[in-house]
Amino acid sequence: MLLDPAAALFELGGAVRQRLTKPHHASVPVVCIGNLVTGGAGKTPVAISIGRRLSELGVNVHFLTRGYRGRERGPIAVDPDRHTARDVGDEPILLAAFAPTWVARDREAGARAAAAAGAGAIVMDDGLQNPTLAKDLALLVVDGETAFGNGRIMPAGPLREPIRKALARVQAIVVMGEDTSGIGGLLAAGPHPVLSASLLPDGDTAQWRGARMVAFAGIGRPEKFFTLLDRLGCSLIARMAYPDHHAYQVQELTRMIDLAEAGQAGLVTTAKDYVRVPAALRSRIQVLPVRVAWENEAMLDRVLGPVVRMAEEARDGV
Repeated sequence: MLLDPAAALFELGGAVRQRLTKPHHASVPVVCIGNLVTGGAGKTPVAISIGRRLSELGVNVHFLTRGYRGRERGPIAVDPDRHTARDVGDEPILLAAFAPTWVARDREAGARAAAAAGAGAIVMDDGLQNPTLAKDLALLVVDGETAFGNGRIMPAGPLREPIRKALARVQAIVVMGEDTSGIGGLLAAGPHPVLSASLLPDGDTAQWRGARMVAFAGIGRPEKFFTLLDRLGCSLIARMAYPDHHAYQVQELTRMIDLAEAGQAGLVTTAKDYVRVPAALRSRIQVLPVRVAWENEAMLDRVLGPVVRMAEEARDGV
């Protein structure tokens, strides 16, 4: 294929970086929530869910992320009252609603800052392919429908690195959504525990039943959001899909508002998209909140158990 040489170069560059980089070992345990594809697997909701569960188990969690498409290089603590998605990226704003969150292009510096600020454990949203920070627990998030696509490396396919190399660096796998691809069964034959999870609406869903809506989303796979609304019984008069991390402009949002008003409908989007909407227009838009539901919470706790023990030992100076 025409893109094979470029894919080979991309793979080689990643392999060289992994081989030549000496990772920093943080003073507190580091949990990495990563994936293999370029977007849409559900890393951020899983990171939030893992962070919340560790907090319930008594760990003082801080999130760490690079702040994709934000202008701050960090290390910087995210302040949702001061920072916008333009400053730090959309995902850090979501993470900061649940626990202290650090943006740092330099992951080692970010981990040092989080530990100095009192983190008992660090949960990284993304970073599986970044070798600069050692991971005590790495979870690979896989979409149950699309899995690994055509199995080829970017730009010939969606993969950031070869599947076998990623599997060699993780301790558990999370299959998100209905496993129509059969990837969960294939991965279960390997040495790693496979956790099944799904994204569900958070809170009372009665308001969506029969509601006429214009839906828009700029996430990895917007159709997943539209399908969720369909399942809730929404009557979607329009579905507006945008690229992942799309920076919404006033003019295009105004057109969507006009479209909704003309159709006597509301306007709804995801929480991740909402933080990229200009503040002056947010009152015109509804958000469908979601949460991660785990099929086997006991298995999740077993996977997280070593991290909890490491955090306790670090706290007690063992």
